Amino acid sequence: MQVDFTYLKTFMEVARCHSFTKAAENLGYVQSSVTSHIQKLENEYGVVLFERFGRSMRLTSAGEQLHTIFEQILTLYDDSKHVISRQTKGNLIIGTIESMVAFFLPPVFHRFRQCYPQINLQVRPLSEQQVMQGVKTGELDVGVTLDFPYDDDDLTHIIVREEPLVLVSAPGHALHGQERLEVAELFGQSYIATEKNCVYRCAFERLLAKHGVDYHIHNEFGSLEAIKQCVGFGLGIGLMPHIAVSRELDEGRLVPLAFRHPDITFYTQIIHHKRKWLDPVTRHFIELVREQGQKTT
Repeated sequence: MQVDFTYLKTFMEVARCHSFTKAAENLGYVQSSVTSHIQKLENEYGVVLFERFGRSMRLTSAGEQLHTIFEQILTLYDDSKHVISRQTKGNLIIGTIESMVAFFLPPVFHRFRQCYPQINLQVRPLSEQQVMQGVKTGELDVGVTLDFPYDDDDLTHIIVREEPLVLVSAPGHALHGQERLEVAELFGQSYIATEKNCVYRCAFERLLAKHGVDYHIHNEFGSLEAIKQCVGFGLGIGLMPHIAVSRELDEGRLVPLAFRHPDITFYTQIIHHKRKWLDPVTRHFIELVREQGQKTT
């Protein structure tokens, strides 16, 4: 017979109450169920666990030994449920892009660490494609990306918010000050580009090609800080998430160009595998990202 935890709990309640009847009332069982649980334990161990003295039940010497053991077992069981529900140790592996790591997620990391100081939060800066692939293969628990909304058979996408992209230049640039820039007006411009696999760079270049706009890539960097520096020195214009340049715009070191187009409308998104079980730690991280997304850009 495989001993059920229910039998152990019944045994402990009978030992506490010194009564089958009282134990049945406290546990919400009929008395025959309590009697059956105790009999199954006695059959399993081959000993008598209780002896009757008048109307009271008392543990036998074998019952006293099992009482000590069962108490330890049930304490460990309760502790295990608490530990797993809180998950005070372990790893949470997040994949995201540079702009999210640097400008959006730090407050999330701070709040997460306050709740789960023993969780090893690993953050891997990757391209959007690498994030999606990592989530699909299980190498990443959660991804935070900047992309178009789309459907995927394997992934759940949670849109957090629209993430404005801004075309920026140095103060005094010839295009600055216009009320509205059309795509054609970007003809011949020097462009400080992000790396080739960046989704918003790809979308921007598709837009330019669609309208037959020639441009010159002056430099190509994987670092947003390098792009901002080059744009600030007048080497070209740059397309970046607003969150990445908000300080420079406020300080006047960079200026926004009046360019908007629906083909380069992107959203911050959380992704996880559809078959992944979201434990409390993962759910809490996702909720923190969503709360951060509700704040003003």
